[in-house]
Amino acid sequence: MRRLALGILGSGKGSNCRAILEKIRAGELQTDCRIVVSDVAEAGILAIAREFGVPAVFLSPGKFRTKLEPETESQLVRLLRDAGVELVVLAGFMRVLKAPMLEAFPHRIINVHPSLLPKFPGREAWTQALAAGERVTGCTVHYVDAGVDSGEIIAQREVAILPNDTPDGLHMRIQVAERELFPAAIGELAQKCTGETAQARSDF
Repeated sequence: MRRLALGILGSGKGSNCRAILEKIRAGELQTDCRIVVSDVAEAGILAIAREFGVPAVFLSPGKFRTKLEPETESQLVRLLRDAGVELVVLAGFMRVLKAPMLEAFPHRIINVHPSLLPKFPGREAWTQALAAGERVTGCTVHYVDAGVDSGEIIAQREVAILPNDTPDGLHMRIQVAERELFPAAIGELAQKCTGETAQARSDF
């Protein structure tokens, strides 16, 4: 069976990337990771990629703080296309993607967010949930569109907010849930994409 080709983008330690690559290595995720790209030269995610024998590329983001330079984003598109990537996975990538990527990979970019969207989009969603007095939060895997954490929801998992919870403690438990949910959601997408019927392929 054909395996779905992934490209993973990240800016930090790479814990979600490791969870995905471990599932692939164990034969539990029918995908191939073709490339890992980071906008941070010393990001842990690049070291994790090398550990698993995946090409690791640093892409200098340019002068902007929250997005890539337009030419840099076009370069990212070329990198991913040259690697044969079909699904782009944002694993802690701290840049907002714009038209070059969104047009090159329509409905082919996914992200994991630390809340039960549509509640608490944006940064530090776990802190937002605590401040709002929520009893339950969680994480969401969703498609990326031009908005902020506004794309179609693929899968969610709840995480209880405990009495006297701290932002750090809650965030750690959400990250555990992310490392379970993200590979599982990718696996379901891979099954749809590589299914034997034409309808299954067209639904991806």
